[in-house]
Amino acid sequence: MTTASIAGRTTAVAARATDLSKIYGQGETQVVALDRVSAEFRQAEFTAIMGPSGSGKSTLMHCVAGLDTFSSGSVRIGDTELGSLKDKQLTKLRRDKIGFIFQAFNLLPTLTALENITLPMDIAGRKADKQWLDTVIRMVGLADRLGHRPSQLSGGQQQRVAVARALASKPDIIFGDEPTGNLDSRSGAEVLGFLRNSVRELGQTVVMVTHDPVAAAYADRVVFLADGRIVDEMHGPTADSVLDRMKRFDAKGRTS
Repeated sequence: MTTASIAGRTTAVAARATDLSKIYGQGETQVVALDRVSAEFRQAEFTAIMGPSGSGKSTLMHCVAGLDTFSSGSVRIGDTELGSLKDKQLTKLRRDKIGFIFQAFNLLPTLTALENITLPMDIAGRKADKQWLDTVIRMVGLADRLGHRPSQLSGGQQQRVAVARALASKPDIIFGDEPTGNLDSRSGAEVLGFLRNSVRELGQTVVMVTHDPVAAAYADRVVFLADGRIVDEMHGPTADSVLDRMKRFDAKGRTS
């Protein structure tokens, strides 16, 4: 397992991108979505990825999570190089090592909350660790909603189910793509609190793409992208400090 040093202590790297590029099209229509990006995402750390529209933040997450191919460079989840995997191996890695939370809750309407939570493990033919599952369900406050179907749950409760589903299989890393984008501020704060607590209390690793400075403030650090490149990094972010950094992006865009 690769490691990185943080404030004098050694921490394992859950995922790493090295000189990662993603190019769409050719010739005059060519678009460089990622331009030789290198980034590490350490275990038991909550990272937010931010940047203006079109900066490449979602593309970076999708490539590191194995949801999209990349043009050059390398991606590792733990010690596994994604570029060397065949389709079936990549599917297995996503199922066994990675949790996903999306803006759309992606719950199956015919299944109960509990059945949605355990679905990935059921598909893999693995039994859930009951003690861990109980801990996750208790953390997200779903104990009295497990028998309800998605249509019987609020948006915030549905996203809590999605968070629990991502945590339930003990993945090496969880990726969230605007996970609170469809929620009101109160429900969004609850979900972000659950993600933060999963890092602090359960040792989970979370990488989240967001455009919201308030959401980014829940993270341990923020990585900023612009024009397909990492241009800044902030540790211990606050909503005000993130907003100030994003305003500088806007100002640069207006003057360029």
